[in-house]
Amino acid sequence: MTVALVLGALKLWAVWRTSSTAMLGSLADTGLDLVASIATLVGVWVASMPADREHRFGHGKAESLAAMFQVLLITLSAGAIAFRAVLRLVEGGTTQDAGTGIAVSVVAIVATLGLVAWQNHVVRRTGSVAIRTDSLHYKSDLMLNLAVIAALVLDQYAGFSAADPLFGLAIAAWLLWGAWAASSEALDHLMDREWPDEKRRAFVAAAAEHPEFSNLHDLRTRTAGTRDFVQFHVDMPGTMSVQEAHDVLDRVEADLCRRFPGTELLIHIDPEGHVDEPDNELVETDEFKKLKEAGE
Repeated sequence: MTVALVLGALKLWAVWRTSSTAMLGSLADTGLDLVASIATLVGVWVASMPADREHRFGHGKAESLAAMFQVLLITLSAGAIAFRAVLRLVEGGTTQDAGTGIAVSVVAIVATLGLVAWQNHVVRRTGSVAIRTDSLHYKSDLMLNLAVIAALVLDQYAGFSAADPLFGLAIAAWLLWGAWAASSEALDHLMDREWPDEKRRAFVAAAAEHPEFSNLHDLRTRTAGTRDFVQFHVDMPGTMSVQEAHDVLDRVEADLCRRFPGTELLIHIDPEGHVDEPDNELVETDEFKKLKEAGE
């Protein structure tokens, strides 16, 4: 938020000095950066709250909602920049004081590089989808500021007056592409999309290492914020007592949660030989059996 405030003040001054559409687009994007960062702060704060009586699964989806709010802001910003650029192409006009615009853009690039490096560190530590979306937005700022420099140089030093609005249109297109990319993961979380196939296979392989399980089926996975949720059915001997089965599941859960930190497990026990309805059978059954046979 501090970076956005400082850069916004600098770019506002630069727009006044240069009359550049590309710089105006960069200013608008920085203003949205500030709003988006505030939304991210709120989203991450809410998502970090523990589960309560009304939200038994926690508040992790608040991060995805914050990310989608950022996507909306990015899309609106792109539309406004494109509209301004088209007007500039139709009406004409030139920029001024390229030196000021270039200097401000260079300062913005340096500050943004430092911010993105810190955000990448936070994403590696937390897996936050809201911070990842915010970081994607700031990464696009690097391209925006380079585009501003190119537009000012071509306009004032090469005499290509259409460069500024054309770069404004390119910036708008870049922002729309970034909004589309940023929305994908947030929508996956909101829609409870299954884990990627590679991660699912790794989980099944880890479960298959436990000799107490003779089968695994009805595997369901989802992610909300920084939390993963997994539920599945396993076959165990029907002669086992409830206490024995409970002790086995405790050991398995401890191992799986160690390998997949931040995961909440729900395991349902079926007696060996139990047959589920065909519609409930998932591909993990065959994969699990192959892994068990290979291990034996």
